[in-house]
Amino acid sequence: MTPNMNTQGVTSANPDPDKVGFKPDAQGKVRDIYDMAPYGAPDQLVLVATDRISAFDHVLPDPIPNKGIVLTKVSEFWLREVLGGIIANHFISTDLVDFPAEFIMDKTSDELEWLRGRAMLVRKATVFPVECIVRGYLAGSGWKEYLKTGTVCGIRLPAGLRECAKLPRPIFTPSTKAELGDHDENISFERMSEIVGHDVATALRDKSLAVFNSGMRVAESGGIIIADTKFEFGDIDGEVTLIDEVLTPDSSRFWPADSYEPGHDQSSFDKQYVRNWLENESGWDKQSPPPRLPEEIIEGTALRYFEAYEKLTGFKFCPKHVS
Repeated sequence: MTPNMNTQGVTSANPDPDKVGFKPDAQGKVRDIYDMAPYGAPDQLVLVATDRISAFDHVLPDPIPNKGIVLTKVSEFWLREVLGGIIANHFISTDLVDFPAEFIMDKTSDELEWLRGRAMLVRKATVFPVECIVRGYLAGSGWKEYLKTGTVCGIRLPAGLRECAKLPRPIFTPSTKAELGDHDENISFERMSEIVGHDVATALRDKSLAVFNSGMRVAESGGIIIADTKFEFGDIDGEVTLIDEVLTPDSSRFWPADSYEPGHDQSSFDKQYVRNWLENESGWDKQSPPPRLPEEIIEGTALRYFEAYEKLTGFKFCPKHVS
């Protein structure tokens, strides 16, 4: 795929996060987390999607400009516009005027610029220690397993399926939620039930499939196939609640519907473009520190993220004008 897009914003300067004076209370591969308890809101967090990108359980040395803004705006689209009436979620706002005043007041103009568009105020949750993965198509590690065993994460599939074929129905394939630097491990539904309890496991499975099916219908109307995705859930006031990013190019495999053809790998609007370069061209062994990304890979990845946002939401991506 060659993105047919204006490249404005791909290399536009964002404040260097290393020069921002405030430090996160916790940090994931691509997100920084700030606890609002010291600012008078003990039940709230601020999630900041950085421009870091990860692949094969490593954070890569080169950021993708404005990627964090895309992730935040796509998640906001799903949580506020699409899923708000379907499932409980943790979203409060991305507008800085709604954030705790004490958190905002002591920030410099550069720090506020860093937060704008990539920060999300959310309700605090007790996170369930599993990843909720839904697969609608036979791709990636699922395809590799199917070739060997005829199964995906232990689930038997019909014989004779081709690479990237649409599955008879979406399947739920949970995994452990690894610490930073460790590898997620695929687990059975029975094992997940042992970890979180049968009732919670059932709710996680059913809600994951419901969100995936709703998202898939909306995405297809914009010309995107969601091949697979992962969700996270937590407990808020005793309710199983959707949290973190949702149906983004980082957490999902997005394919252009107009060029979809089973039997081979697909073009994508997600970080598969980076994975393909790492796996097929870089010579990286996936164990040593990952290599620097070529400029054309950085730019091509950014363009794919921008196009995913535009196709999903119907709005032009303009990082300088996000609120």
